[in-house]
Amino acid sequence: MKELQYLNKFFYKYRFRLILGILITIVAKIFVLQIPQLIRESLNVVEDYNRNKITDLSFVKSQLKINILYIIGAAIISGLFTFLMRQTLIVMSRLIEFDLKNEIFQQYEYLSLNFYKKNRTGDLMNRISEDVGKVRMYFGPAIMYTMNMLVLFVVAITKMINIDAKLTLYTLLPLPILSIAIYVLSRVINKRSTIVQLYLSKLTTFSQEIFSGINVIKAYSIENQTSSGFTTLAIESKEKNISLYKAQALFFPLMILLIGISNIMVIYFGGMRYINGEIENIGIIAEFIIYVNMLTWPVAVVGWVTSIVQQAEVSQGRINEFLEEVPNIQNLQTTESKIRGDIEFKNVTFTYEDTDITALKGVSFKIDHGNTLAIMGKTGSGKSTIASLITRLYDVDQEGVVNIDEQPIKNINLTSLRESIGIVPQDAFLFSDTIKNNIKIGDENATNEEIIQVAKTAYIHHNIDKFSNKYETLVGERGVTLSGGQKQRVSIARALISDPKILIFDDCLSAVDTETEEIILNNLKKSSKGKTSIIISHRTSSVKNADKIIVLDKGKIVQSGTHDELVLSKGYYQDIYNQQLEEKLIKNE
Repeated sequence: MKELQYLNKFFYKYRFRLILGILITIVAKIFVLQIPQLIRESLNVVEDYNRNKITDLSFVKSQLKINILYIIGAAIISGLFTFLMRQTLIVMSRLIEFDLKNEIFQQYEYLSLNFYKKNRTGDLMNRISEDVGKVRMYFGPAIMYTMNMLVLFVVAITKMINIDAKLTLYTLLPLPILSIAIYVLSRVINKRSTIVQLYLSKLTTFSQEIFSGINVIKAYSIENQTSSGFTTLAIESKEKNISLYKAQALFFPLMILLIGISNIMVIYFGGMRYINGEIENIGIIAEFIIYVNMLTWPVAVVGWVTSIVQQAEVSQGRINEFLEEVPNIQNLQTTESKIRGDIEFKNVTFTYEDTDITALKGVSFKIDHGNTLAIMGKTGSGKSTIASLITRLYDVDQEGVVNIDEQPIKNINLTSLRESIGIVPQDAFLFSDTIKNNIKIGDENATNEEIIQVAKTAYIHHNIDKFSNKYETLVGERGVTLSGGQKQRVSIARALISDPKILIFDDCLSAVDTETEEIILNNLKKSSKGKTSIIISHRTSSVKNADKIIVLDKGKIVQSGTHDELVLSKGYYQDIYNQQLEEKLIKNE
């Protein structure tokens, strides 16, 4: 159970609930264990009357009525405390489940992008849902029934020994066999539980990817192939589950068999001892039978609890893999940093860990705050990598340094840095929420007037105004109800709403026409005065007004200068400019 040791802190946090639950369990079982003794006394009274040891029938009836009332009272009190036990221990397990899910979710948020490139979304979802659910069973039912079992065993067996030690020994003879069976089956269940959880992750991942890419599946008409793939995976998962439950299914029949043998032991050896006069009253045999049957469920539940603990061990092991993961990006500065907006790259070389592709090779440039830098280049030249390094989604891992306001970026408070940057990514992502709330992600305290103003700057307000629900329009998952150009413009509004010191536009106008692009660029020129702006684009029309333009090729800066300078210099920029100018002339004709 070494993986479960991580959870001990939750036991300490909720120790008062746990202790209270244990005390309530003990009280509940003490009351329920009075019932066999009362039944023994009732049978003994009847037996004494039949043997003429008691001749007063009214006394017998009175004694039986009193015992019946005691039995009913004990059952009611035991039931009440059992209810309180469940309310205490099961609620505790739900509180721990809540804490653990939050802890995992926060860890997911802190982990770097490299982590998400190595792990699939479906697997992450499965660990925070299914695996945490398995762990909750360890805190709730497993603890509750274990306490039940222990209290029943201790109290019941103590009572049985006090009554007749020899008969108790006969009754408990099957228990060593039970212990060995549990040990063997537990090892099997542990191995099979690991495989089952792994296949559950595979199923979740497969389903998530299919639903995310459903438009591609429909476009290529490959529903049958994907359905076949899912069916194959589901069949494999089903077989692994059946294999697990076959092992688990052995527990209950085995427990019932052993309890049945114990009953036979009580009846046979108890009966022989009664005949031989070693047991004075037959009520003792009845009491022993009731004790044995009371122990039936706790003993049988040992198997179930063992299975729960084994599955929780496996699930917590999978959770621990991610909880123990250390984020590559660490916030080394605890105090808040004030950002002005000066950016400098000094001989930066960067290689992606997952692909081993060197995206930047000795890149150097500087932007003073309030100026605009434009970056151009072919696909894969390293343009977006520069944006990722400025926002510290990655850190420079080889040589060179990125400076913000003449300080290494690692010395800047990470929260302050990112709060000072408004970025519009290449792939505009919108959450399944209203347009208003998607824009307010940049500033949750933004007023309606401020939202409308940035929407006008991003040239999306006139589109939103035509929607029936206007800014309260739900955009669907990943903004599916909006066009590509509309998603990009909402993303621009989201970046502007926080009034950041640094603005990064990563090819964010690729889905709009040149006329719309011109309007947006003019609006941005006015709204970004005094801000450091970085424009990444394939269009010369998007970058021509920048204070400085750099052209990347295979991770290196091959050209640098203003628009007027680069147009006159032979190279990539001049070629792209002439090509796009010809396309514009042809279109106008």
